[in-house]
Amino acid sequence: MPPKRITFITGNENKLKEVKMILSTGPSTEKDETPFELVNLPLDLDEIQEIDLEAIAIHKCKQAAQKVDKGNAVFVEDTALRFDAFNGLPGAYIKWFLKSLGLEKIVKMLEPYENKGAQAVTTIAYADENGEFHTFQGITEGIIVDSRGPTDFGWDSIFQPLESGGKTYAEMNKTNKNLISHRGRAFEKFKSHLYNN
Repeated sequence: MPPKRITFITGNENKLKEVKMILSTGPSTEKDETPFELVNLPLDLDEIQEIDLEAIAIHKCKQAAQKVDKGNAVFVEDTALRFDAFNGLPGAYIKWFLKSLGLEKIVKMLEPYENKGAQAVTTIAYADENGEFHTFQGITEGIIVDSRGPTDFGWDSIFQPLESGGKTYAEMNKTNKNLISHRGRAFEKFKSHLYNN
């Protein structure tokens, strides 16, 4: 029987590579045959104005499920960066802050505040082949720092996880990053669901 096809709604090549890397190994530490085929589809989905990250992801996943063939599994991934000093903002709006302000100005926003604490959060919403919705969330605690490392992947160069030994995401190699990242943690939960259901 051919593996089931799962469609990841993204046009972001870096994100797609990272997700394929995380999902390409089975529950053991060795490379296994995956019970699914991962494909991507770059769709523009409406994003509701909401601070509840699961509500945002489910809303997007419902739209995506209507745009793929009936009976096809589909998922969306939504990432947020929450600043402690701003009671969780910019949250899901981080991509717009990044587009409008750039990394340097985002860091500068926190300058007047002693607390530079932040949470990186990934929420996955998955509609299985039966049309049932599931959510998986991963969180990594860290601090916002001046940009260090390559700046080609979102805000990785200004987020320093507490568990990284003083490195920003951008300074870490992909394998080590995936072990502690918000995305890695969310996708480990998702992977466990895919391999066990």
